[in-house]
Amino acid sequence: MTEACDLSAVEARQMIGNKQLSPVELLESCLTRIEKTNGAINAVVAMDVDTAKTEAKAAEDAVMAGEDLGLLHGLPVGIKDLDATAGLRTTWGSLIYENHVPDEDGDMVGNVRAAGANILGKTNTPEFGAGANTTNKVYGPTGNPFDPVKTCAGSSGGSAAALAAGMVPLATGSDYGGSLRTPAAFCGITGYRPSPGLVPATGRPVSLNPFAVLGPMGRTVADTYLLLLAQLDSDKRDPFSSDDGLRMPESLSGVDLGSVRVALSADLGCAPVDNAISATFKARAEAFGGVFAEAYERNPDLTDVHECFEILRGVNFVGAHRERLEKHRDLLGPNVIDNTERGMAYSLPDVAWAHNVQTKIYYEFDRFFEDADILICPAASVSPFPHSQLFIEEINGEAMPTYMRWLAITYGLTMALPAACVLPCGLDHQGMPFGIQIVGPNGSDELVLQVAQSLEQVLAQHPDTRRPTPDLSRL
Repeated sequence: MTEACDLSAVEARQMIGNKQLSPVELLESCLTRIEKTNGAINAVVAMDVDTAKTEAKAAEDAVMAGEDLGLLHGLPVGIKDLDATAGLRTTWGSLIYENHVPDEDGDMVGNVRAAGANILGKTNTPEFGAGANTTNKVYGPTGNPFDPVKTCAGSSGGSAAALAAGMVPLATGSDYGGSLRTPAAFCGITGYRPSPGLVPATGRPVSLNPFAVLGPMGRTVADTYLLLLAQLDSDKRDPFSSDDGLRMPESLSGVDLGSVRVALSADLGCAPVDNAISATFKARAEAFGGVFAEAYERNPDLTDVHECFEILRGVNFVGAHRERLEKHRDLLGPNVIDNTERGMAYSLPDVAWAHNVQTKIYYEFDRFFEDADILICPAASVSPFPHSQLFIEEINGEAMPTYMRWLAITYGLTMALPAACVLPCGLDHQGMPFGIQIVGPNGSDELVLQVAQSLEQVLAQHPDTRRPTPDLSRL
């Protein structure tokens, strides 16, 4: 029999509204799953169980009283530990804030709570989200539910792992160089990187930075979209925010894939990708490519994207962490120190060059979609690796020049400001989750999500491409 915590968020919310499932029952199921599995993977790192139980009872009372219910009414939600939660420990994965308890929610969290969500706990993240391996000096590493000694990736790794293990039906994430997309791929769940400003990101130290976005994570496209609807807002404190998100439909209708033109790329023409992962992608693309109007191999023009990404990421790190580096170097981890110091080494001409390159990449990426509606590529360049290894040092015998280079399959797209949805697509050659990115240009969110939902249904029909689930008995 399916446990309540294993229901999709959409199913659980419908059952709550129909008095078929109590928010109290759902919370207790999630808490039981956390108790059984979290010790092995360390995905949920801070909880206030008493408050969560009080909120669940209040949600149940509202249902029984016939009150109007919010979009997420009674659903337990995990919040990535980069977002402030009122009364709940928020550390940003840093010893500097080890005992920090905010008085107020961050704006996105406030929107999620206002939609009726029960904020169950915080999910683990690397320090300040720096790095694609979820580990920090406050809470330690988070393991992959499919193999706890391997990484769940990062920086939204705790959210992805918690979802895969059934600890929560929904969780929040954020994405810069792949922080939401890579964990979704490694853990076999769905993650969505929206166009900049669709989910306002307020309070950033560098506000004129469209590359870092907030986004939803779920086990299915419909679940992920449900959380996205609660996150959508218009807020002028984010310079990239507009009213576009408020015009997204109340539900996804899907799309006829037979009318969609798809470009397929195993490596974006610039990203190092493990040969076995490339082979897996090509085999899966051959299996599902026939459902589209056209499906052909083609790479976007991402010329000079690596150095461009490093420089602009460096600008962001200097803006966010230079003062911390000067005052608290002894408390910071290697990723924050490395990124900030490398950022300070760049010159003004370097930064100007990077902005020029990024602008060209953006324009060329937009033109790419004159001949295609959607781009599909792998969501990660390698199979999940041991979390004791901080990053990937070589691919196919080639040494990676920076600790971020193995993420080029995601950060290359970041420089083009895309809308991108990660779908699980079976298992890879190591028996670990394999994911694909469904990508469109800036502002194509509705189409990307419609294609993702329709393709998800196609993938679910075949054992080799359907969403994998971990063996929780191993945890």
